[in-house]
Amino acid sequence: MPHYKLTYFDLRGLGETARQLFALAKVEFEDNRVQRENWPELKPKTPFGQMPILEVDGKQLAQSKAIYRYLGKTFGFAGANDWESAQIDSWADQFQDYATALRPYFIVLAGFAEGDKDKLYKEVAEPARDQHLPLIVKQLKANGSGFLVGSKVSWVDVSLASHFETFLSFVPNYLEKYPEVAAYVKKVHEIPELKKWIETRPENPF
Repeated sequence: MPHYKLTYFDLRGLGETARQLFALAKVEFEDNRVQRENWPELKPKTPFGQMPILEVDGKQLAQSKAIYRYLGKTFGFAGANDWESAQIDSWADQFQDYATALRPYFIVLAGFAEGDKDKLYKEVAEPARDQHLPLIVKQLKANGSGFLVGSKVSWVDVSLASHFETFLSFVPNYLEKYPEVAAYVKKVHEIPELKKWIETRPENPF
Protein backbone atom coordinates (compact mmCIF):
# COMPACT_ATOMS: atom_id res chain seq x y z
CA MET A 1 0.00 0.00 0.00
CA PRO A 2 1.41 3.43 -0.88
CA HIS A 3 2.01 6.01 1.82
CA TYR A 4 -0.59 8.76 1.47
CA LYS A 5 -0.14 12.22 2.97
CA LEU A 6 -2.78 14.91 2.64
CA THR A 7 -1.69 18.46 3.47
CA TYR A 8 -4.28 21.14 4.11
CA PHE A 9 -5.28 23.73 6.70
CA ASP A 10 -6.88 22.60 9.96
CA LEU A 11 -10.30 23.10 8.35
CA ARG A 12 -12.70 20.94 6.37
CA GLY A 13 -12.78 23.15 3.27
CA LEU A 14 -11.17 21.72 0.15
CA GLY A 15 -9.47 18.96 2.11
CA GLU A 16 -12.57 17.30 3.49
CA THR A 17 -13.68 15.37 0.42
CA ALA A 18 -10.26 13.72 0.16
CA ARG A 19 -10.28 12.86 3.86
CA GLN A 20 -13.73 11.33 3.53
CA LEU A 21 -12.65 9.29 0.51
CA PHE A 22 -9.85 7.77 2.57
CA ALA A 23 -12.38 7.02 5.32
CA LEU A 24 -14.83 5.54 2.83
CA ALA A 25 -12.13 3.28 1.39
CA LYS A 26 -10.80 2.36 4.86
CA VAL A 27 -7.34 3.44 3.77
CA GLU A 28 -4.93 4.99 6.27
CA PHE A 29 -3.37 8.35 5.42
CA GLU A 30 -1.29 11.03 7.09
CA ASP A 31 -3.64 13.92 7.82
CA ASN A 32 -1.16 16.81 7.81
CA ARG A 33 -3.01 19.89 9.10
CA VAL A 34 -1.12 23.12 8.54
CA GLN A 35 -1.52 26.06 10.90
CA ARG A 36 -1.97 29.40 9.14
CA GLU A 37 1.23 30.85 10.60
CA ASN A 38 3.22 28.01 8.98
CA TRP A 39 1.68 28.37 5.53
CA PRO A 40 4.04 31.12 4.16
CA GLU A 41 7.05 28.84 4.71
CA LEU A 42 5.34 25.86 3.06
CA LYS A 43 3.73 27.70 0.14
CA PRO A 44 6.82 27.95 -2.12
CA LYS A 45 7.35 24.20 -1.77
CA THR A 46 3.95 23.34 -3.29
CA PRO A 47 3.37 22.89 -7.04
CA PHE A 48 1.01 25.85 -7.49
CA GLY A 49 1.26 27.74 -4.20
CA GLN A 50 -2.03 26.24 -3.04
CA MET A 51 -3.46 23.49 -0.87
CA PRO A 52 -4.60 20.75 -0.60
CA ILE A 53 -1.63 18.68 -1.66
CA LEU A 54 -1.73 14.89 -1.86
CA GLU A 55 1.56 13.04 -1.62
CA VAL A 56 1.71 9.44 -2.79
CA ASP A 57 5.03 7.91 -1.75
CA GLY A 58 6.47 11.43 -1.75
CA LYS A 59 5.14 12.45 -5.18
CA GLN A 60 2.93 15.55 -5.06
CA LEU A 61 -0.47 16.05 -6.66
CA ALA A 62 -2.10 19.48 -6.48
CA GLN A 63 -5.59 20.89 -7.16
CA SER A 64 -8.52 19.57 -5.15
CA LYS A 65 -10.58 18.12 -8.03
CA ALA A 66 -7.56 16.29 -9.42
CA ILE A 67 -7.00 14.80 -5.97
CA TYR A 68 -10.65 13.74 -5.65
CA ARG A 69 -10.60 12.15 -9.11
CA TYR A 70 -7.38 10.31 -8.41
CA LEU A 71 -8.62 8.93 -5.09
CA GLY A 72 -12.03 8.13 -6.57
CA LYS A 73 -10.46 6.11 -9.38
CA THR A 74 -7.91 4.46 -7.11
CA PHE A 75 -10.49 3.41 -4.51
CA GLY A 76 -13.37 2.52 -6.85
CA PHE A 77 -15.61 5.58 -6.41
CA ALA A 78 -15.37 6.97 -9.94
CA GLY A 79 -18.10 5.03 -11.74
CA ALA A 80 -18.46 1.52 -13.10
CA ASN A 81 -17.23 2.45 -16.59
CA ASP A 82 -15.86 5.35 -18.64
CA TRP A 83 -19.34 6.78 -19.30
CA GLU A 84 -20.22 6.89 -15.61
CA SER A 85 -16.80 8.40 -14.87
CA ALA A 86 -17.46 11.13 -17.44
CA GLN A 87 -20.89 11.79 -15.93
CA ILE A 88 -19.32 12.13 -12.49
CA ASP A 89 -16.83 14.64 -13.92
CA SER A 90 -19.71 16.50 -15.54
CA TRP A 91 -21.52 16.84 -12.22
CA ALA A 92 -18.32 18.05 -10.57
CA ASP A 93 -18.02 20.78 -13.19
CA GLN A 94 -21.69 21.69 -12.78
CA PHE A 95 -21.24 21.88 -9.03
CA GLN A 96 -18.25 24.18 -9.52
CA ASP A 97 -20.51 26.56 -11.47
CA TYR A 98 -22.89 26.59 -8.50
CA ALA A 99 -20.07 27.10 -5.98
CA THR A 100 -18.69 29.99 -8.03
CA ALA A 101 -22.11 31.65 -8.11
CA LEU A 102 -22.49 31.13 -4.35
CA ARG A 103 -19.00 32.36 -3.40
CA PRO A 104 -19.78 36.08 -2.87
CA TYR A 105 -22.29 35.11 -0.19
CA PHE A 106 -20.27 32.34 1.42
CA ILE A 107 -17.10 34.38 1.96
CA VAL A 108 -19.17 36.92 3.90
CA LEU A 109 -21.07 34.19 5.75
CA ALA A 110 -17.82 32.51 6.81
CA GLY A 111 -16.24 35.78 7.93
CA PHE A 112 -13.63 36.09 5.17
CA ALA A 113 -15.10 39.36 3.85
CA GLU A 114 -17.45 42.11 4.97
CA GLY A 115 -20.92 42.58 3.53
CA ASP A 116 -24.64 42.48 4.11
CA LYS A 117 -25.37 38.80 4.68
CA ASP A 118 -29.15 39.14 4.43
CA LYS A 119 -28.93 41.11 1.20
CA LEU A 120 -26.43 38.68 -0.30
CA TYR A 121 -28.59 35.73 0.72
CA LYS A 122 -31.53 37.13 -1.23
CA GLU A 123 -29.51 38.36 -4.19
CA VAL A 124 -26.82 35.68 -4.48
CA ALA A 125 -27.47 32.51 -2.44
CA GLU A 126 -31.15 31.97 -3.20
CA PRO A 127 -30.79 32.50 -6.98
CA ALA A 128 -27.77 30.17 -7.10
CA ARG A 129 -29.62 27.55 -5.07
CA ASP A 130 -32.81 27.80 -7.11
CA GLN A 131 -30.95 27.59 -10.40
CA HIS A 132 -28.74 24.61 -9.57
CA LEU A 133 -30.49 22.43 -6.98
CA PRO A 134 -33.44 21.52 -9.22
CA LEU A 135 -30.87 19.93 -11.54
CA ILE A 136 -29.72 17.70 -8.69
CA VAL A 137 -33.31 16.77 -7.84
CA LYS A 138 -34.00 15.90 -11.50
CA GLN A 139 -30.88 13.73 -11.72
CA LEU A 140 -31.58 11.90 -8.46
CA LYS A 141 -35.06 11.02 -9.72
CA ALA A 142 -33.75 9.92 -13.11
CA ASN A 143 -30.94 7.79 -11.70
CA GLY A 144 -33.05 6.15 -9.01
CA SER A 145 -30.27 4.78 -6.81
CA GLY A 146 -30.17 7.68 -4.36
CA PHE A 147 -26.81 8.75 -5.81
CA LEU A 148 -26.12 11.05 -8.73
CA VAL A 149 -24.48 8.52 -11.06
CA GLY A 150 -24.70 4.75 -11.18
CA SER A 151 -25.68 2.42 -8.38
CA LYS A 152 -23.11 3.32 -5.71
CA VAL A 153 -21.63 6.36 -4.04
CA SER A 154 -19.03 8.29 -6.01
CA TRP A 155 -16.49 10.96 -5.17
CA VAL A 156 -18.82 13.67 -6.45
CA ASP A 157 -21.55 12.51 -4.04
CA VAL A 158 -19.05 12.81 -1.20
CA SER A 159 -18.03 16.28 -2.37
CA LEU A 160 -21.59 17.62 -2.73
CA ALA A 161 -22.79 16.13 0.55
CA SER A 162 -19.84 17.68 2.37
CA HIS A 163 -20.65 21.10 0.92
CA PHE A 164 -24.29 20.95 1.94
CA GLU A 165 -23.40 19.71 5.43
CA THR A 166 -21.18 22.75 5.94
CA PHE A 167 -23.71 25.15 4.45
CA LEU A 168 -26.54 23.82 6.60
CA SER A 169 -24.45 24.43 9.72
CA PHE A 170 -24.63 28.15 8.86
CA VAL A 171 -28.09 28.25 7.22
CA PRO A 172 -30.19 25.41 8.69
CA ASN A 173 -33.23 26.07 6.47
CA TYR A 174 -31.24 26.22 3.22
CA LEU A 175 -32.71 22.97 1.84
CA GLU A 176 -36.32 23.40 3.01
CA LYS A 177 -37.49 23.77 -0.60
CA TYR A 178 -35.44 20.77 -1.65
CA PRO A 179 -36.16 17.80 0.65
CA GLU A 180 -34.82 15.45 -2.00
CA VAL A 181 -31.39 17.05 -1.66
CA ALA A 182 -31.59 16.91 2.13
CA ALA A 183 -32.43 13.19 1.90
CA TYR A 184 -29.51 12.70 -0.51
CA VAL A 185 -27.05 14.31 1.92
CA LYS A 186 -28.41 12.13 4.74
CA LYS A 187 -28.07 8.97 2.62
CA VAL A 188 -24.44 9.71 1.80
CA HIS A 189 -23.56 10.52 5.40
CA GLU A 190 -25.28 7.41 6.74
CA ILE A 191 -22.74 5.22 4.97
CA PRO A 192 -21.06 3.67 8.02
CA GLU A 193 -17.49 4.67 7.15
CA LEU A 194 -18.49 8.28 6.51
CA LYS A 195 -20.73 8.40 9.56
CA LYS A 196 -17.84 7.27 11.74
CA TRP A 197 -15.47 9.82 10.20
CA ILE A 198 -17.91 12.70 10.71
CA GLU A 199 -18.50 11.70 14.32
CA THR A 200 -14.80 11.48 15.20
CA ARG A 201 -13.04 14.09 13.03
CA PRO A 202 -11.58 17.30 14.52
CA GLU A 203 -14.11 20.04 15.25
CA ASN A 204 -14.05 22.83 12.68
CA PRO A 205 -16.74 25.37 11.67
CA PHE A 206 -16.20 24.72 7.94
